Amino acid sequence: MDVKDFYFDLPQELIAQDPLDDRSSSRLLVMDQHTGEVRHRIFNQVPQYLKRGDCLVINDTKVIPARLLGVKEDTGAKIELLLLKRKEQDVWETLVKPGKKAKPGARITFGEGLLTGQIIDTLEEGNRLIQFHYDGIFEEILDQLGQMPLPPYIPHQLKDKSRYQTV
Repeated sequence: MDVKDFYFDLPQELIAQDPLDDRSSSRLLVMDQHTGEVRHRIFNQVPQYLKRGDCLVINDTKVIPARLLGVKEDTGAKIELLLLKRKEQDVWETLVKPGKKAKPGARITFGEGLLTGQIIDTLEEGNRLIQFHYDGIFEEILDQLGQMPLPPYIPHQLKDKSRYQTV
């Protein structure tokens, strides 16, 4: 599979910048599998398209504020992390920008020391394993310091982080 197969132009005015207050009013694209006809509907109409025996898959994944902005302790250089996957209790696989400054042993401070991390390994694909240190509950610290990871076509953060959650 080539990821270029998924590239397409989408006019800026068609990209939702904020979730609707009434999520059931979101757009729904319906394609007739027999004719290929495409119809534009509203999500609250989805029951009209379900038949006995159909399988409806619901994504209830919680979006976490997985983007952390910190500084390297020895140089003060700005470092950005994106938490990808928890490997152990306080060890996460992360993307790091800029990666050149993030070598094993480097220590990073977030939120004036509320959270610290040490890079413990560089993985084959360039991701870093980071061991975090903190007092308290990691998820609460993440809620306080982290930002929602947004795609480049969404230019601003929402004030209410709960608005990023699937309903």
